[in-house]
Amino acid sequence: MRSVAAYGITMLGASFWGLTGLFVQRLYMFGFSPIHVVTIRMVLSMVILFSIVGIIRPYLLKIHLRDLPYFIGLGVVSIALFNWFYFTVMEQASLSVAVVLLYTSPVFVALISRFVFQEAFTVNKIGAVVLTTAGCSLVAGFFPFGSMNLTVSVVFFGLASGFFCGLYSIIGKSVSRKYHSVTITAYSMMCGGAFLLPVSGIEKNLMPFLEPIVWIHVLGSVLVSTILAYVLYTAGLKYIESSHAAVLATIEPIVGIIVGVLVFGDELTGWQSAGIVLVFSSIILSVFSNGNKFRSKRQRRYFSDNGNAM
Repeated sequence: MRSVAAYGITMLGASFWGLTGLFVQRLYMFGFSPIHVVTIRMVLSMVILFSIVGIIRPYLLKIHLRDLPYFIGLGVVSIALFNWFYFTVMEQASLSVAVVLLYTSPVFVALISRFVFQEAFTVNKIGAVVLTTAGCSLVAGFFPFGSMNLTVSVVFFGLASGFFCGLYSIIGKSVSRKYHSVTITAYSMMCGGAFLLPVSGIEKNLMPFLEPIVWIHVLGSVLVSTILAYVLYTAGLKYIESSHAAVLATIEPIVGIIVGVLVFGDELTGWQSAGIVLVFSSIILSVFSNGNKFRSKRQRRYFSDNGNAM
């Protein structure tokens, strides 16, 4: 896959995550709690993926049992726990604080990738992380107007959400070269759904499923912002560094802001506009940095092939 395509599908997947609010905000109106919504998304995604893939491409569902811990890590440790901490911060503080603390994830990914995958700390990468942090702070409205008194537990839960969110890029990278992105997504949802289903209490709130409009929003959340999002993002992980993918994923809150402005009538301040520019700048910087590496690899292969021909 060409570098441009790899970056494109990674950003597209993250953009679909940003559409989550378009569907789940409506579900909250029917009495579903955040943990209910996460459970619905993961369990239904598992059912759809296993049903369709089992019929069309059953060989994609074959895995080695020794790799099961990776899928448990993705589904339970990363997706399920990340959502739990994220929603806890929303409840105890605000959405703005939750978003800012969540998007410390590129910092965690860059640090962990340095030791796990030996990814170097380049000037461009450090600059992209700094721009990402500053941009998300402005987009969320946490800076420069933020003078909030945060408790230790809120800060801890917020940083935990960023850490567990970032783990998806780390763990996903480890298995992306061994399995198709559809396989990884299916088994991750299976593990996460199996963990959440018995603890979510969703069985106590089944009446809303009798409403057809609920299924429209449920399917939108599952098909677009869950299945397509994770499949595309995981596919991109196969070809680009985890730390770069984490930076590219920061397009998610930008899409969320745009949805809020266009669909829900939210107002966009000048500082938020500046934050969007900073985030997009970090993405461009990240792409430019890895683009040079792709070109240098092609050049090395070119000179190697010509050298062998001579």
